[in-house]
Amino acid sequence: MPTLAEFAPDLAEWARSWRYEDRDIAPGEQIVSCFTPFLQHLLDLGLSRKARNRHRDNLWLLGGELIRAIQENSRLRKQPIPRLIASMVDDDGGPLLTGNDFEEDQISFDSTCRKLAHFLASQTATPSQTD
Repeated sequence: MPTLAEFAPDLAEWARSWRYEDRDIAPGEQIVSCFTPFLQHLLDLGLSRKARNRHRDNLWLLGGELIRAIQENSRLRKQPIPRLIASMVDDDGGPLLTGNDFEEDQISFDSTCRKLAHFLASQTATPSQTD
Protein backbone atom coordinates (compact mmCIF):
# COMPACT_ATOMS: atom_id res chain seq x y z
CA MET A 1 0.00 0.00 0.00
CA PRO A 2 1.41 3.43 -0.89
CA THR A 3 1.99 6.16 1.64
CA LEU A 4 -0.08 9.33 1.48
CA ALA A 5 2.92 11.14 -0.04
CA GLU A 6 3.15 8.49 -2.76
CA PHE A 7 -0.62 8.44 -3.31
CA ALA A 8 -0.96 12.23 -3.63
CA PRO A 9 2.55 13.59 -4.27
CA ASP A 10 1.20 16.97 -5.39
CA LEU A 11 -1.20 17.43 -2.45
CA ALA A 12 0.70 20.48 -1.20
CA GLU A 13 0.13 22.14 -4.59
CA TRP A 14 -3.64 21.54 -4.79
CA ALA A 15 -4.58 24.86 -3.16
CA ARG A 16 -2.49 26.82 -5.67
CA SER A 17 -3.84 24.81 -8.60
CA TRP A 18 -7.44 25.73 -7.69
CA ARG A 19 -6.91 29.47 -7.18
CA TYR A 20 -8.45 32.18 -9.29
CA GLU A 21 -6.62 34.81 -7.26
CA ASP A 22 -4.14 34.71 -4.39
CA ARG A 23 -6.78 35.10 -1.69
CA ASP A 24 -8.13 31.67 -2.75
CA ILE A 25 -4.98 29.95 -1.50
CA ALA A 26 -5.90 30.15 2.22
CA PRO A 27 -9.33 28.51 1.80
CA GLY A 28 -7.73 26.06 -0.62
CA GLU A 29 -5.22 25.05 2.05
CA GLN A 30 -8.09 24.60 4.51
CA ILE A 31 -9.85 22.37 1.97
CA VAL A 32 -6.68 20.28 1.63
CA SER A 33 -6.55 19.97 5.43
CA CYS A 34 -10.12 18.68 5.44
CA PHE A 35 -9.44 16.28 2.57
CA THR A 36 -6.20 14.82 3.94
CA PRO A 37 -7.78 12.48 6.55
CA PHE A 38 -10.18 11.23 3.86
CA LEU A 39 -7.30 10.55 1.47
CA GLN A 40 -5.61 8.52 4.22
CA HIS A 41 -8.92 6.72 4.81
CA LEU A 42 -9.05 5.77 1.12
CA LEU A 43 -5.60 4.22 1.47
CA ASP A 44 -6.65 2.37 4.62
CA LEU A 45 -9.66 0.84 2.83
CA GLY A 46 -7.38 -1.26 0.67
CA LEU A 47 -9.10 -0.23 -2.56
CA SER A 48 -7.58 -1.09 -5.91
CA ARG A 49 -5.09 1.42 -7.29
CA LYS A 50 -7.58 2.39 -10.00
CA ALA A 51 -10.36 3.07 -7.46
CA ARG A 52 -8.04 4.98 -5.11
CA ASN A 53 -6.75 7.14 -7.96
CA ARG A 54 -10.26 7.82 -9.25
CA HIS A 55 -11.37 9.02 -5.82
CA ARG A 56 -8.21 11.11 -5.39
CA ASP A 57 -8.72 12.77 -8.77
CA ASN A 58 -12.40 13.40 -8.03
CA LEU A 59 -11.45 14.96 -4.70
CA TRP A 60 -9.11 17.32 -6.54
CA LEU A 61 -12.05 18.24 -8.83
CA LEU A 62 -14.24 18.86 -5.78
CA GLY A 63 -11.66 21.27 -4.37
CA GLY A 64 -11.76 23.22 -7.60
CA GLU A 65 -15.56 23.32 -7.50
CA LEU A 66 -15.45 24.59 -3.90
CA ILE A 67 -13.09 27.42 -4.83
CA ARG A 68 -15.23 28.22 -7.88
CA ALA A 69 -18.29 28.43 -5.60
CA ILE A 70 -16.42 30.84 -3.31
CA GLN A 71 -15.52 32.95 -6.33
CA GLU A 72 -19.12 33.09 -7.53
CA ASN A 73 -20.66 33.79 -4.11
CA SER A 74 -18.56 36.01 -1.85
CA ARG A 75 -20.71 35.15 1.18
CA LEU A 76 -19.31 31.62 1.03
CA ARG A 77 -15.82 33.03 1.65
CA LYS A 78 -16.90 33.82 5.23
CA GLN A 79 -18.25 30.32 5.84
CA PRO A 80 -16.03 27.83 7.69
CA ILE A 81 -14.56 25.41 5.15
CA PRO A 82 -15.84 22.24 6.86
CA ARG A 83 -19.38 23.67 6.72
CA LEU A 84 -18.93 24.64 3.06
CA ILE A 85 -17.79 21.12 2.19
CA ALA A 86 -20.68 19.60 4.14
CA SER A 87 -23.14 21.86 2.33
CA MET A 88 -21.88 20.72 -1.08
CA VAL A 89 -21.58 16.95 -0.56
CA ASP A 90 -24.23 14.61 0.77
CA ASP A 91 -25.95 11.27 0.14
CA ASP A 92 -26.87 12.45 -3.37
CA GLY A 93 -23.29 13.27 -4.34
CA GLY A 94 -21.70 16.61 -5.04
CA PRO A 95 -22.14 19.72 -7.13
CA LEU A 96 -22.47 19.53 -10.89
CA LEU A 97 -19.04 19.55 -12.45
CA THR A 98 -18.39 22.75 -14.37
CA GLY A 99 -17.80 22.22 -18.07
CA ASN A 100 -18.42 18.49 -17.93
CA ASP A 101 -20.48 16.87 -20.68
CA PHE A 102 -19.96 13.24 -19.64
CA GLU A 103 -22.54 11.62 -17.40
CA GLU A 104 -20.13 8.86 -16.35
CA ASP A 105 -17.68 11.48 -15.02
CA GLN A 106 -20.44 13.06 -12.91
CA ILE A 107 -21.51 9.61 -11.64
CA SER A 108 -17.92 8.85 -10.59
CA PHE A 109 -17.56 12.29 -8.98
CA ASP A 110 -20.84 11.86 -7.08
CA SER A 111 -19.65 8.49 -5.79
CA THR A 112 -16.55 10.12 -4.32
CA CYS A 113 -18.62 12.94 -2.84
CA ARG A 114 -20.95 10.42 -1.17
CA LYS A 115 -17.96 8.58 0.30
CA LEU A 116 -16.58 11.88 1.57
CA ALA A 117 -19.95 12.86 3.08
CA HIS A 118 -20.20 9.52 4.89
CA PHE A 119 -16.62 9.82 6.11
CA LEU A 120 -17.17 13.36 7.42
CA ALA A 121 -20.42 12.33 9.12
CA SER A 122 -18.68 9.41 10.81
CA GLN A 123 -15.93 11.74 12.05
CA THR A 124 -18.38 14.13 13.70
CA ALA A 125 -20.49 11.28 15.11
CA THR A 126 -17.53 9.56 16.79
CA PRO A 127 -17.25 10.46 20.49
CA SER A 128 -13.91 11.78 21.69
CA GLN A 129 -11.41 9.11 22.72
CA THR A 130 -9.91 11.44 25.35
CA ASP A 131 -12.81 11.05 27.81
